[in-house]
Amino acid sequence: MKHNPANNIQDLQYFGENGGVNPSISDSSTYTFLTAKAMSDTFEGNTDGCYLYSRHTSPSNLNLASALAAMENTASATVTASGMGAITPVLLQLCKTNEHIISSRTIYGGTYALLKNFFPRLAIHTSFVDITNIAAVEAAITPKTRVIYCEALSNPLLEVAPLEKLSALAKKHNLKLVVDNTFTPLSITPVHHGADVVIHSLTKFINGSSDTVGGVICGTEDFINSLKDVNDGACMLLGSTMDSMRSASILKNLRTLHLRIQKHSENALYLTNELQKLGLNVVYPGLENFKDKEVFESMLNSDFGYGGMFTLNLESLEKANALMELMQQKNIGYLAVSLGFYKTLFSAPGSSTSSEISEEEQQKMGLSNGLIRFSIGLDHDIKRTFTMIKSCLEELNIC
Repeated sequence: MKHNPANNIQDLQYFGENGGVNPSISDSSTYTFLTAKAMSDTFEGNTDGCYLYSRHTSPSNLNLASALAAMENTASATVTASGMGAITPVLLQLCKTNEHIISSRTIYGGTYALLKNFFPRLAIHTSFVDITNIAAVEAAITPKTRVIYCEALSNPLLEVAPLEKLSALAKKHNLKLVVDNTFTPLSITPVHHGADVVIHSLTKFINGSSDTVGGVICGTEDFINSLKDVNDGACMLLGSTMDSMRSASILKNLRTLHLRIQKHSENALYLTNELQKLGLNVVYPGLENFKDKEVFESMLNSDFGYGGMFTLNLESLEKANALMELMQQKNIGYLAVSLGFYKTLFSAPGSSTSSEISEEEQQKMGLSNGLIRFSIGLDHDIKRTFTMIKSCLEELNIC
């Protein structure tokens, strides 16, 4: 049967302790044991069904993690306090001092800063490459390389990682392929194309209401257990623990993710087609002239569309800022970072979410100061939204 990530989520059944249709929230930081032996066995990892301490895991966190593992079709998962709280322990679990990471050059600015500025303190070094160029990726591999890291659809330039080719390369050199799937939940299932570990910032589309921060790591049972090991597990020891209340809240929102992603995709496809007709420089995976369209569609779960992210390049920061300020004034959306909200969000990443990347590197990767990143909302009447955006463009003499 064809994998459908929305069905995998829907087919999970949880009940609250008193028969509630939502699972009970485990509002405890620590848990009792019936015997002293059960406690010592749990510390040694030899018991099932016993909870140790909420930094290790909790019933609420396990509920959310199992739903996300089902969505990504992995054997296991663990949730964290943020997206960066997922990325950091994964890479530290896989890499030791004097080892090496290959990363896409176009990634979220916080991840770039972690790899470029912080990890060298630990003598873990990163080569940033054009992830779409397999020859360049292979040329960067050294005997100390342990990980190829990329985003399925990159932030903010919307480059598509050719996961199957990267996976073949990783297997050839005994590396792990780690994929951030934050921009394309449901639309792409990275493990079906060879990813070893899949990460999300739950803050974005999966939660969808911009009211919490969270992350998830999806992978094999052995790898997830290694992250939670009390002696050397990076999640356990670094303490990037999600609060149980937040887990319960995100799990409720996850139930409507398929409907939201379909609407985000529908709205983005309509807007980008109309903006392109105005002669504007728009990039979106659903457009016929999208340069990585064939690769994207080879991985696409078509029921969910091309996602809710697109870019509009106005070439100058002045024009970009003027348009964003006017669109906010007209209540088209909000001038804000992040994505996946019910309302459209827009920002100029060169001076915000990608500002950690030097101007020289931004120029090399093709990140213009005038690039606006849009996260399209759930607008009911997207034709009305386009008319409002067009009026802003005309008022500023942009089209």
